[in-house]
Amino acid sequence: MVFRALIDRLRGARRTPPARDAQQLALDLARAPRTGAELLTRLTAMGLRGVRSLALTRNRSVVVSAVDGALRVHRAFLDAPDSVHRAIVRFLMAPRRTERVAARRVLVAFPIGDAERRPPRTPERTHPDDEKLAATLTEWHARYNAERFAGALRRVRVRVSRRMRARLGHYAPAQQGRTAEIAISRRHMKRHGMAESLATLLHEMVHQWQDEEGHPLGHDRRFREKAKSVGIVGRAKRVVD
Repeated sequence: MVFRALIDRLRGARRTPPARDAQQLALDLARAPRTGAELLTRLTAMGLRGVRSLALTRNRSVVVSAVDGALRVHRAFLDAPDSVHRAIVRFLMAPRRTERVAARRVLVAFPIGDAERRPPRTPERTHPDDEKLAATLTEWHARYNAERFAGALRRVRVRVSRRMRARLGHYAPAQQGRTAEIAISRRHMKRHGMAESLATLLHEMVHQWQDEEGHPLGHDRRFREKAKSVGIVGRAKRVVD
């Protein structure tokens, strides 16, 4: 009898934690998330899969991005309603492009609070002396689009940046009234030549493809596969010497 009572007690102890965990999860989902871990718990409960960690950022250009199981989300989304959190899940998980694009519209439309904003920087324009370089890059964008992307990409502005020091190039999606654009570092072009600059252009065009297909921007497996298909190495980061 004593032995049976001990077994029953142990069985009861084993049953208790799951109930407590379920109750704690319900409490976590009932209140607004306060940390990246709590937001990840909420998104996972909504159907998110394959994400191991979530980091909060202040990046206003790319508010949601994912790379190899690591998710980065703008911290303003902590206070977002469930509809926006569900849009994050759809953006990352939906199999259909139309669903991902619709979810992206929800995310872009979500207002980032004034406390999270810095004074907007004056948009950079191509220096008059670099206009010919920008025109050449724009021509190559059209050529690569036809030859390597089957003409699927939209025509975007390609400019030469004198501000960019550490990065070789950058793709900026359309948002807040600004059109999408690709910027290539002038320092990169001068130091490494046109061939390397065109490889960078292709790299940014793969990001453009991600954006237009409704995928999160990043250097994940999908990015690397697409980069390989258009003839470049999908390296996550390259730095100007």
